[in-house]
Amino acid sequence: MIAKRIKELRNLKRISQRELSEKLSVSQQTVGSWETGRSEPNTEMIKKLARFFDVSTDYLLGNNEKTHKSPDWATEADRIDLDKLLQSNTPMGYGGMSMAPEDKEKVRNVIEGIYWDRLKKLREEGKK
Repeated sequence: MIAKRIKELRNLKRISQRELSEKLSVSQQTVGSWETGRSEPNTEMIKKLARFFDVSTDYLLGNNEKTHKSPDWATEADRIDLDKLLQSNTPMGYGGMSMAPEDKEKVRNVIEGIYWDRLKKLREEGKK
């Protein structure tokens, strides 16, 4: 999953492997190896990639696709926007108490469903 995400994010930013390698202080061959799945970045590099692309490490690793798949019409930019929205709602709790992980997942699923429904409506309205 990380290989696909790195390549997609790099292409969204419209930068070459060489440009990405320079930003991260690694060789172009290293970036190429990540994108083809021949190797994977270490933990520190995953953090650097996440900061550079402004996504979560979970997004890079594909951990945010547990229950819902994005619609066929969704773009990579849409998925990144959703990831940012979900990150902004991470500290979930009530009255100083934290939510149980399974409850957080339920809330995230509701937010995700609302996001895709609203985005679809906005796109349909834009076609009128």
